[in-house]
Amino acid sequence: MRLFVTGGAGFIGSNYVHHVLASTDDRVTVFDALTYAGNRENLAGLEEDPRFSFVHGDICDRDAVAAALPGHDAVVHFAAESHVDRSLLDPDVFVRTNCLGTNVLCDVATSVGVDRFVHISTDEVYGSIEEGSFSEDAVLAPRSPYSAAKAGSDLIALAYHETHHLPVLVTRSSNQYGPYQFPEKLIPYFVTSLIDDKRVPLYGDGLNVRDWLFVRDNCAAVDLVLRGGEVGEIYNIGAGNERTNREVTNLLLALLGKDESAVEYVEDRKGHDRRYSITSAKVGALGWTPTTTFEDGLEQTVRFYAERRDWWEPLVARVKNR
Repeated sequence: MRLFVTGGAGFIGSNYVHHVLASTDDRVTVFDALTYAGNRENLAGLEEDPRFSFVHGDICDRDAVAAALPGHDAVVHFAAESHVDRSLLDPDVFVRTNCLGTNVLCDVATSVGVDRFVHISTDEVYGSIEEGSFSEDAVLAPRSPYSAAKAGSDLIALAYHETHHLPVLVTRSSNQYGPYQFPEKLIPYFVTSLIDDKRVPLYGDGLNVRDWLFVRDNCAAVDLVLRGGEVGEIYNIGAGNERTNREVTNLLLALLGKDESAVEYVEDRKGHDRRYSITSAKVGALGWTPTTTFEDGLEQTVRFYAERRDWWEPLVARVKNR
């Protein structure tokens, strides 16, 4: 199979590309605009693989997509603006990339006639839940420009399935962490800050809850959906590792030999969802289960950033207000 992977130079996309090339005989074309979060170094070691190719392009550029997509059997669509804080400051780019870009990609994929189209989404489209967990048929209730734009992109992709019979499958994953995550998200931001002996800012009371999913476990689930999922269906992917931000911070402090003095409580973020939680029974029925405990995954992640200062140090200058 020949895969067209959008956003394949980003955090999740690059981990997915490594997963596919290591575990299958598939060929992969990465299509990436190389925005601030896209990094060719995330794909280091793959350039010599004859099954790998890279195209520098924007999913909002219809001509570029139309030139690159023909000849591929499947699309795995990771490309998106994904940082909530940034969406509060500059929402236009989130709507453009996540909604317009997805529409362009779906339209071209329909005309080309791909066999599978996996749209990568997030559990944030469901909004916050005090008790219980969201299943795939829950009403969407996004609460930030980022999650609203992702919810819009989900509906666009699913509409192409209904209207044009594009073979769409949607995955909605919980919060991810692991190697090669741009150092603006909570875990890599805190790890790199603590390595540099800086204090870390904890929003509000620190009791917001997230389900933490190791990126390589997510990649295995996405690949399983690509190959064995039912067209037109949505698959939640969660690890069952619910932790408060305070608990995550405490684990990082312990791993890096820091104490409470390294934490600074700051004003809570606008519209900060209290708790995310999803069921993963549908993807589990395909045969997937997470294999990495949160503690083991966190140790691996801290080790990566401790050993790869050469990778992340040039990137931290791109993070505002660091």
